[in-house]
Amino acid sequence: MAKDAIVEEVRRIREAYAARFNYDLDAIYRDLKEREERGEFSVVYRRPRPPRKPPRSQQRRRAAS
Repeated sequence: MAKDAIVEEVRRIREAYAARFNYDLDAIYRDLKEREERGEFSVVYRRPRPPRKPPRSQQRRRAAS
């Protein structure tokens, strides 16, 4: 599988960010909450999507089983 440049960049940035806090999840959480409160970014909450209905061809197969 070919390497994706964007995925590699995100992983590199994530690794550097975690290393800044010595991989301490509590410290990372506090930093993210502080940055959110300062307005650097906002968290978006969305309603969950309803489950999708399977295509009719799969509905018939399930009924026959």
